[in-house]
Amino acid sequence: MARIDVRNLGDYIREQRSSAQISLRQLATLAGVSNPYLSQIERGLRKPSAEILQQIAKALRISAEALYVQAGILEERYDDSDVPAAILSDRHLAERQKQVLLELYEAYRRESDAANTQSARTPPPRAGDGELPSSGAGTRTRTARRVGHSTKTSDAATSTKKARTPKPDARP
Repeated sequence: MARIDVRNLGDYIREQRSSAQISLRQLATLAGVSNPYLSQIERGLRKPSAEILQQIAKALRISAEALYVQAGILEERYDDSDVPAAILSDRHLAERQKQVLLELYEAYRRESDAANTQSARTPPPRAGDGELPSSGAGTRTRTARRVGHSTKTSDAATSTKKARTPKPDARP
């Protein structure tokens, strides 16, 4: 197991706490640890367990992985995004705005992961299958546009306009 650099870890936790505008006492309560113990972690005097790091990460709303990397427990992965940490550390955003952004980000990540998983499961069409890739050519709509005083009608491959529904008759 890697040696934990408690001084840098403590500095990192303090920076995250400050950027989240949470007091030491508030963070200790949220993480379920005592004030003196959290203070000692921040000053580099104590080496927290992975479980305590996870509780602190949850209270700070950062990934436990980020704390594990700072602690030297895990190696940093460069293929993963650090967007949540950037959102959480932005001092110009209100707490509710951060929550909404994180929820949206996670939803987009799940959607992207699902699409990638689905495309990995679906084999590409073979040359002899006779299927052509869908290009929307089968969904032609007629649109009218006004030119001068006359109206021209043309075919459009796709239309982004919503269909208009007739207004209901006002008579009973």
